[in-house]
Amino acid sequence: MGAIDSRAALWLLACPLAFAADARSSFNLSEPQPGVFVHVGRELSLTAPGHDDIANIGFIVGRKCVAVIDTGGSVTTGRELRAALRRHTALPICYVINTHVHVDHVLGNVAFKGEGASFVGNAALNAALIRSTELFIKAYSNDMDSPASADQIVRPDRLVEHELTLDLGARPLTLRAWPKAHTDCDLTVYDATSGTLWAGDLLFRERLPALDGSLKGWLAALDELAAMKVSVTVPGHGPLARDLPSAINPERVYLRALAAGVRDELAKSGPVEDAIAHVASEQKSHWLLWDEVHPHNVVRAYEELAWE
Repeated sequence: MGAIDSRAALWLLACPLAFAADARSSFNLSEPQPGVFVHVGRELSLTAPGHDDIANIGFIVGRKCVAVIDTGGSVTTGRELRAALRRHTALPICYVINTHVHVDHVLGNVAFKGEGASFVGNAALNAALIRSTELFIKAYSNDMDSPASADQIVRPDRLVEHELTLDLGARPLTLRAWPKAHTDCDLTVYDATSGTLWAGDLLFRERLPALDGSLKGWLAALDELAAMKVSVTVPGHGPLARDLPSAINPERVYLRALAAGVRDELAKSGPVEDAIAHVASEQKSHWLLWDEVHPHNVVRAYEELAWE
């Protein structure tokens, strides 16, 4: 009986390590192109359990170092990404690149703080993170190490005004800062070696696009993106795309319908509350999280288009 108890005690002591290993191994990671690793986030609401793992994040491995692209919505997700990276390479991490300010893409930055990497973003990202710090601490403290604090919101030390090339060792990455679109600090990353475009949240697939920047600017950005010749596109949310123009089309159709519907309501002096119920309603069946995201989009479109 004592031997059985001893074995049970040893199993119980080992359980946390076993569970930790299972958690790490269940962190999905694909390699759609050589040296390009992508973790696809879950299609969950920002208020649902697991909301810290809803963005597509990952890394690119060059000959001399690695670039991480977005880090997830919690320090836990960031650490899972770092552990997955270390299972594939021992090369140093040169850069941690954020595609924009939203919490699901940046809160894992702190997991990479001790790696000696440069944190890179749109020239407007620093100000956007400063504006967002209070909200992040108040609303997402459980996704941070306790106690939640401002020093866990890691801001960029290298800013992209227009375009910047970073070299990972025979692997150049072209970073482009976009005018106000999804947010006021959007950034894309193009890996010429593999033809892979990391579009950030300029591209949503399946999950309804969320408007926090400029509706007109976003539509203009989509026209430019659709003209790019790429092999694989990593959207901010949803499955990877091999045909970028086709992947963009559903989002463009929704955003155009949103703009047209809001303009019609403004012409009739209709209240925004009525508009929420029927603007672009024919699009509802095509998207996830409609009831959570669409009302916000209508309000933001009203704010922008009322000044045309």
